[in-house]
Amino acid sequence: MLDNLHRIIDGIYSELLEKSLQRYNEGNKVDRKDREEFERIKKETAPIFELINNWEKEVTNHIASLNVMPNQVENTKDNMELLLLHSYYIDVRRKRFMELYNSIDYVMNRILND
Repeated sequence: MLDNLHRIIDGIYSELLEKSLQRYNEGNKVDRKDREEFERIKKETAPIFELINNWEKEVTNHIASLNVMPNQVENTKDNMELLLLHSYYIDVRRKRFMELYNSIDYVMNRILND
């Protein structure tokens, strides 16, 4: 039951956190007005957004047995979506990007260490 949640979190680390940080560090800023780039990003991010939604559903289903509060779940979901988009558009300073990254990492570790 929690094995599925742990698999989802592993996916979040590999597909979201690691790749987003790598994209941000590479600094290949995407032009917001380029329709082709928008479609490419939309296609690339669709499975990650699905992963984020699956994470939210799993955590919500097991919230009573986890060491996180409902508002942390909602905020972490928002932070994951922001981190993903900021990694493509690079429209925030590094400090803010890392705050999002560390906040997500903190909540994931709380769940994994339960």
